[in-house]
Amino acid sequence: MSSLCTPSSNPAATPVLLLKTKSTPGDAYDELLSATPSNASRDRRFAPRFVPVLLHRFEDEGTNRLNALLQRRQIGSGEGCAFGGLVFTSQRAVEAFAKVVDEGRDDPSWPHLQDAPIYSVGPATTRALRPVPQDPPLQIFGEHTGNGEALARFILEHYGQWYRDRPTRPPLLFLVGEQRRDIIARTLADAALPADERIRVDEEVVYGTGVMESFPADLGAVLRETAAAPSRWVVVFSPTGCDSMLRGLGWLDAATGRVRPGPRDGRTFVATIGPTTRTYLMETFEFEPDVCAETPSPEGVLQGITQFESKRR
Repeated sequence: MSSLCTPSSNPAATPVLLLKTKSTPGDAYDELLSATPSNASRDRRFAPRFVPVLLHRFEDEGTNRLNALLQRRQIGSGEGCAFGGLVFTSQRAVEAFAKVVDEGRDDPSWPHLQDAPIYSVGPATTRALRPVPQDPPLQIFGEHTGNGEALARFILEHYGQWYRDRPTRPPLLFLVGEQRRDIIARTLADAALPADERIRVDEEVVYGTGVMESFPADLGAVLRETAAAPSRWVVVFSPTGCDSMLRGLGWLDAATGRVRPGPRDGRTFVATIGPTTRTYLMETFEFEPDVCAETPSPEGVLQGITQFESKRR
């Protein structure tokens, strides 16, 4: 069975090709774009399509260590705990965490995080964390931050207040993938900070990432299916797959590895989730996307696309 979502039944909707795996049980991009009405009619304006680029797998070694820490109640505010809280910057890390929690659900007080702060990088990660069962619910902070650097600055202040009666801050456990930036760990343990304000961060790899072999073919199929649309968008979430995207669109010069100069087709537009991917496209392929979301969120992507289309009209 194909992993690609079926085309919208609304012929007036603008296809939006999201180069990511659709999140479960609900995907915020799908919900927001599907619910956005046209200014001119009650028809839906956008038809989101998911084209998975990355293949994610849980890492047993990391999830087993997490399970053992939770079982021994080693994450919390107690004096004997190994860690004072958890950090999440990825929905995939949340999925790995949720899997561990689900496996121990027969314990009524599981996962024993009633008094531990849980830090989340933004709205999407926070939405993924909220359904994780805990009574009382997980105490989640940082939804407003939007990126790792902002989250780290928030943690310095918030975590410091949480453990203000301690001479030193207890370490944080950061659940990560194989590929990640180290901005949070570096910021929290910065040697320029007073010793009593530094926070040690231990990273636990709970998932791995690979490129889906079927991505070029899957993308090509969706591009053919949407070829007759008056306009369409491709939304890029990471540098992975950018070369296949540009090649599939026919914009990449095989000899130079750069995008061919000159006008494009005038109806296919590209948006990036943030400046990292935009910079990668520009430096690697000399390609400037049409939109770079001001905030790395469904709302940021939608705002960028609608503003661009408003100016076009």
